[in-house]
Amino acid sequence: MTRGEVKRRLALAWWQYLAVGLLPLPVMAWAFGGGEGLIPVLAMPLFIAGAASMFLSLPRFGAYKRALIATSKVLGTAEEPAAWIELARVRRLAMVYACLPAWVAALSVLVGLEAVAQVLMALSTVVLLYLYRIPRQLG
Repeated sequence: MTRGEVKRRLALAWWQYLAVGLLPLPVMAWAFGGGEGLIPVLAMPLFIAGAASMFLSLPRFGAYKRALIATSKVLGTAEEPAAWIELARVRRLAMVYACLPAWVAALSVLVGLEAVAQVLMALSTVVLLYLYRIPRQLG
């Protein structure tokens, strides 16, 4: 597989994770929104948990950055395919952690959290996922 094909696959995977991260919120809002929250007292703790889940991706971002640097160092060598595979593995795990705030926002529909707070958590997922795009300078 050429370097361009690998970058295209990684770009497609990014869009897939964006969809996987953000789609549960509108689906849950459509299915369960509009009514009273099941346990409204849990709305604020769930928002705090969603905001705190952003910080779980910090160690993953460091690992992603190290894998990105390692991949850039071995471009054009025999170790390049293994470096791309390791970068994809580290990035995949990091993107799962980046989706956590939006998933918590989707769960918060059940307890009646306000829509503004849900949108803020979804936007934080978008921002975190944006950090995991493959830079143009690589390859």
